[in-house]
Amino acid sequence: MTQDFKSSIDARLSALRCEVAVIGGGTAGIKAAICLGELGRKVILVEKAFIERSGALAAGVNALNAYIGRGRSPEDYVAYAINDAHQIARTDLLLSLARRLNQQVAWLDSLGLGLHRDQNGDYLERSWRNVRVNGENLKPLLAAAVRKTPNVTILERTSVTHLLVQDNTLLGLLALQSEGGLVRIETPAAIIATGGAAGLYRPPTPGGASSRIWYPPFNTGSGLALGLRAGAEMTTLEMRFVALRCRGTMAPTGTLALGAGAEQVNSLNQAYEAAYGQTTSQRVWAARAEKRAGRGPCHLSAKADEKAKSEIYRAYLNMCPHQTLKFLEEEREAERIEKLALRPVGLEEPRAPAPKTETNERGSEEASTGRLKVEIGSSEPYIQGGHTAGGFWVDTNRRTTVNGLWAVGDAAGGAPQKYVTGALAEAEIAALDISRLLTTGELENDPDGKANRPAVRLAQEAARELQRHIASTPGFLSPKDLDEALQEIMDSYAGGLGSDYRYSQAELAEAERRIESLIDLGQELTVTETNGLDRLLVVRDKLILAKCLVAHLRARKETRWPGFGEYSDFPQTDERYLCHVNSTLIDQRIEIIRRPLVREEFYEHPPQ
Repeated sequence: MTQDFKSSIDARLSALRCEVAVIGGGTAGIKAAICLGELGRKVILVEKAFIERSGALAAGVNALNAYIGRGRSPEDYVAYAINDAHQIARTDLLLSLARRLNQQVAWLDSLGLGLHRDQNGDYLERSWRNVRVNGENLKPLLAAAVRKTPNVTILERTSVTHLLVQDNTLLGLLALQSEGGLVRIETPAAIIATGGAAGLYRPPTPGGASSRIWYPPFNTGSGLALGLRAGAEMTTLEMRFVALRCRGTMAPTGTLALGAGAEQVNSLNQAYEAAYGQTTSQRVWAARAEKRAGRGPCHLSAKADEKAKSEIYRAYLNMCPHQTLKFLEEEREAERIEKLALRPVGLEEPRAPAPKTETNERGSEEASTGRLKVEIGSSEPYIQGGHTAGGFWVDTNRRTTVNGLWAVGDAAGGAPQKYVTGALAEAEIAALDISRLLTTGELENDPDGKANRPAVRLAQEAARELQRHIASTPGFLSPKDLDEALQEIMDSYAGGLGSDYRYSQAELAEAERRIESLIDLGQELTVTETNGLDRLLVVRDKLILAKCLVAHLRARKETRWPGFGEYSDFPQTDERYLCHVNSTLIDQRIEIIRRPLVREEFYEHPPQ
C-alpha cells in the first residue's frame, strides 16, 4: 500500500493549464475567481477543503467591519487605520481598498446576504466604519456564486505544496490531492489567498478544546510559507495580532462594545479604557495591565434590557453560537440560585435571600439592574494581514516581489483593518491587474499550449522531495510531535500567552536555535499515507514561518504595540523603527530589510 502511495507521488501523473491559479477558497479567493471568470479568464481555484465552509469566515460574521459611513470618506478610513496601527501601515494599499469598500457591501447584498436596514432603507451602521449583517451563510452564498461563474474550475481537497519558480518568475504550482496523487498546474499567474497563520503558538484552550481559538486552526500559514520559500518578500510579521475575546468561548467583543456600547471594567467595577487609549492594541493591553495591577478579572459591561439581550444573543448566533449558549446557561444558573435562596421549608416563613456570592451577585444583581457582563481574555498571537499588517510585501496592485505572483486578503501585508470587504476589494484589484497584463501580453496567455519544460523539471524535483518522506512504517517522531514542540518553544521564548506576551533578545535567540533543531528533525520525518503527508507539510510550513517571525521580532528593537507583545529589552517606542521591517529567505537564512514608510498613493517594487 505504501509503495502504491509513493508511486502516486509523481508530478507526471496529472497536468493542468490555466491563465490564473487562485490558491485558497476563502472569501478573497472566491472573489478573485469570480472576477477573473467573468472577465473571460481561464481560472483554476485550488482549495484544501470545501469552499462552502472554508477560510476565516467559515462560521459566518455578524458585521462588515470595513465600510465608509455617511458623511465620511476613504481618506478618513486610511487615517483611522494608520493611527490604529501606530503608523506602521501603507497609505497606497489602504486608500485603494477603501475606495472600493462600499461597492463590496452592495455586492454581498446582491448575493442575498442579510444586511440590516434602518427605517429609510439605508444600511444600519453599527459605527461609521461598519454595518450589521446576518452573515452565517456568507461562505455558502459565495460558494454558490463561484460555482455558477463561467471559466472557473474548482479543485477541492487539494493542497498546493510548491510554487514552481525559476529566475524569480512563476511557472506553475504543484499540488497534493486527497487521493494521493500530485497535479502540476502550469500558469503564468497565481493569487495567494490562503489567509494568515494560526497554530504557531500554544493555544489558551488545551486538550480536546485546543481548536477553540480566535483564528481558524486550518489557517496554518501555508500560503505565506509557499511564497517565503519561493523568494517573496514579507512584511511586518512582528505586528502579531492578539485578539481581545470573551473568555472561554473566544467570541468577538466588538458585538458588545460597538453593538451594545459595552465598556471595559475591572474587578472594582471601574471603567479603565480611557487611561490606556483606544487603538486595538491598547485595548488588549489595558485588560492585561489591569490584571497585572491586581484588578482582574476584567469584564465588558453594558446596559441591556430584555430586547437588547435578545438582539445580542441573535448577533452571536451569526458567528459564534456557543457564546449565546453560555449566556443562556448563566441565566438559568442565576434563576436556579435565586429560587433555591427563596424556597420555603415546611411551614416556615420564606427564607431571606442567601448571602451574595460571586455567582449570584453576577446573575441576580445584574439581571435586576439590566446589565450584561462578560469576562474578557486574550488569545495567543497570530500572523494576520486583515486586522494587523503581517504578510506579503505587495505593490499597489497586490503584486508580490515574485513575477506572476499576487497576494490578497489576510495573506497580504501592509493594510490592517481590511476585514471582509477589504479582502474582497483586494481580490478585485488583483484580478483586474492580472487580466490587464494578460490582455497586453505582459503575462504569457497560452493556457492550452505545450508543456513548459522548466515547470515539468521543477515539479519533478519537488515530487522527489516529497517522496523522501514516505516509508513503509511511520518514523519515531510524528508531525504532531514537532507541532507541539514548536508551540511550546514559541509560547515560552517568543512572547506567547504563557510568557504574558513578553520576549527578550536572549529568549528570541533561544527560540531560533530550537526552531532550527526542529527544522532539521523535520527533514527526517516519514509518513505512510496522504493525510500524514499533508500534516507533515503543514508543520514544515509552520516551522519556516516561525523562523521568519522570530527574526522579525528580533529586528524591531522597540515595543510599538504593547497589547500584541512586549520586547523586554526595548520597552519603549523608537522613532528609528518608524519603518516597514521586511524579510526574504536566502540560502535558508532570513535576511531583514528595512523599507521607508509608504505614504504615496501608488507604489511599485523597485527593479531587482
